[in-house]
Amino acid sequence: MVELALPSRIVILGCGSVAQCLLPLMLDHFNFDPAKVTIIESLDHRERVLDALGRGVQYVRHEITPDNLAQTLSTYLGHGDVLVDLAWNIDLSELLEWCRDHGVRYLNTSIEVWDPYQDPALVSPQERTLYFRHMALRRQLARWGDNRGPSAVVEHGANPGLVSHFTKQALVELGERTLRDGVAGAASPLIERALSDEVFNELARLLDVKVIHVAERDTQVTNVPKQPGEFVNTWSVDGFYEEGVAPAEMGWGTHERTLPDLGRVHEGEGPRNQICLAQMAHKTLVRSRVPSGEIIGMVIRHGEAFTISDYLTVWEGGQALYRPTVHYAYCPSDAAWASFVELEGAQYRYPEHQRILNDDIVSGRDELGVLLMGHHYRAWWTGMLTSIEEARQVAPHQSATTVQVAASILGALDWLLRSPEEGVRVPDELPWRDVVQVATPYVGTTWSGPIDWDPLSTRADWFDRWSGRQLDTSDPWQFQNFLA
Repeated sequence: MVELALPSRIVILGCGSVAQCLLPLMLDHFNFDPAKVTIIESLDHRERVLDALGRGVQYVRHEITPDNLAQTLSTYLGHGDVLVDLAWNIDLSELLEWCRDHGVRYLNTSIEVWDPYQDPALVSPQERTLYFRHMALRRQLARWGDNRGPSAVVEHGANPGLVSHFTKQALVELGERTLRDGVAGAASPLIERALSDEVFNELARLLDVKVIHVAERDTQVTNVPKQPGEFVNTWSVDGFYEEGVAPAEMGWGTHERTLPDLGRVHEGEGPRNQICLAQMAHKTLVRSRVPSGEIIGMVIRHGEAFTISDYLTVWEGGQALYRPTVHYAYCPSDAAWASFVELEGAQYRYPEHQRILNDDIVSGRDELGVLLMGHHYRAWWTGMLTSIEEARQVAPHQSATTVQVAASILGALDWLLRSPEEGVRVPDELPWRDVVQVATPYVGTTWSGPIDWDPLSTRADWFDRWSGRQLDTSDPWQFQNFLA
């Protein structure tokens, strides 16, 4: 394996729950000199990283703005260094431009802009999507003329991020099982070739994967009940708020027959692999499945819905011959779900009182993985079953959720340190086996296998005769059948 190209300096932007979890894991995994690591955070969260500060990590309380971004980064970073961006609402395009100009490697977990809430009622749903932000990123790369330069990994946490690699793992295992069971028929040699060459879009098409849910159920429970007016979560409140009030969006499969109510398509440039709804993500609910059972999940906008559906598209003559529907189906912790219900009642006024669960978690786990549906086995789930007990063995005072994200960042950071001059990459462009190998030892229990489920077989609605709702019983994998 290629040796690590260690930087002279590392800067972490933000000191929220993920950064607090990542910091000790990163120091120990890569044997970094703590004195070369600097945290830049607008708030004083020193008490949350006292162990790291005691080892020599530097903490700078400073708010980054459009006016001081370049000067701030130039103070703490130079050629060959690494910037780990775990902050909210710092514009990605400006960060990438600066890093390219100064030879600095970069990693983040989401595509951010300076003000995502500017005139939300006046901006079209399409312009508020991650598809819109990905198109801006592609225009930036096109302006550069080439994608050579310091490596930058965009959108690589647990999801988006590790779930792209789990999708490939699931496709490989599903393909191997299909061949082993002798159910592929005449497609067997084509599946064998797609497996051997790891041509994942063809493999998904040959296996007849129609829908992919990034299915997550968070059962972590606190012994400190949520109070009225308090937003409680197992990870960033800022992040969940922004994603939850944004439009629901998803990769839109070629098998889909009917655009959903409030559905909006994208026009013009790009692969047009996604649609969005003129409706908040947290209010768009679907039926899904994790290993412990069925769930109701929010179609929260996430970058993996764009990249997975894009990289699994099979093109022919400029037309999409095959593409699965891909989206997040998130069932948050009970406290977080109650927080969003209360937030809606308050007409989305930003919550003044916030709490991230950690030491007060008494039980539960975070089941996060990919659910591939439509093939011979109906459904196949691959992912993590991280319990709070397993998480605390890795990172005391953290949640299972933040451990999953931090471990996924470690996997991407390992690639970044071994591949310093590869340009801008999304998770689907990284070597999936290498990333999984680094990340999964930290996340506790993992599981992969078939699940006999579809959204119609166990559905119970006592008002079907009177509701007027249209279900497509000829194809259970139509999006309308998943809507709760």
